[in-house]
Amino acid sequence: MLTMLWKRYGLVFAAGALCIVVNAQGIGPLWYTGVALLIVGQTMRVTLIRTQRPPLDREPVLLRVPVTGRWLALNGPATKVPSHTHSHAQTYAIDLKYVPAEDGDEEGAVPSAPPFRWFWPLARSPRRYPTYGRPLLAPADGVVVATAQRQRDHLSRMSLPAFLFLYLEGFVRSLGRPSHLMGNHIVLDLGNGVYAAFAHLRRGSLDVAVGDRVSAGQRIAECGNSGNSSEPHLHFQLMDGPDVMTARGVPFAWHYREDDGVERTGVPEDTTHFVAVEPLPS
Repeated sequence: MLTMLWKRYGLVFAAGALCIVVNAQGIGPLWYTGVALLIVGQTMRVTLIRTQRPPLDREPVLLRVPVTGRWLALNGPATKVPSHTHSHAQTYAIDLKYVPAEDGDEEGAVPSAPPFRWFWPLARSPRRYPTYGRPLLAPADGVVVATAQRQRDHLSRMSLPAFLFLYLEGFVRSLGRPSHLMGNHIVLDLGNGVYAAFAHLRRGSLDVAVGDRVSAGQRIAECGNSGNSSEPHLHFQLMDGPDVMTARGVPFAWHYREDDGVERTGVPEDTTHFVAVEPLPS
């Protein structure tokens, strides 16, 4: 019950900020009320994040890689834990970008992603990135327990001014509902208290609805650039509950092959290019 209360820290924060913004009397009762609410909201936020710290001795759950083709791993748990933050069950989350080989993949040559620019252009259409629209697959048999697909795919944040804006944008989004941060997303119940979350999906691309049963390898959506995203990519994570605001992260493992031809079972380290290897080892 107390954890459910801490979930409302965003409302407390917003109320505090509103008190300060509308205050026209200088330092006085309304100003002090606003500051107090900001402190309370931050305390609630920190307390909630502390409850989301998972145990460190849990064994990884072996899954299918939820994509096809050659991908780049970023911000993953093989490099550091938490890979993102304990907040929103992101302890073991990973970000993936589609990076086809220079001579093309099984679908032929694909243009490379536009590079980061210091100042210009400030932003680009998500359609300029090869990750945009890539199909996403269910990592195991499961049931769809949550979806969101109405948020737009915004412009990239791949310039210095836009990237600085992303930090402020991300903080503001974190005060709202999970969909503000995750964008369009899917949560799957994989059984045994394990849930998989796919975030930043393309608007209108979801092939499933709440209550649907999915099979491992089934197409469920496409990559997009919704929510707190700098450019089109997949944010994938496992957790021990369906609510990212209260759940804790769960480690996972894939069977994959890196560019050097070596097959591994685990999670690719950051900046590693890899492809899925199926079927999974028994």
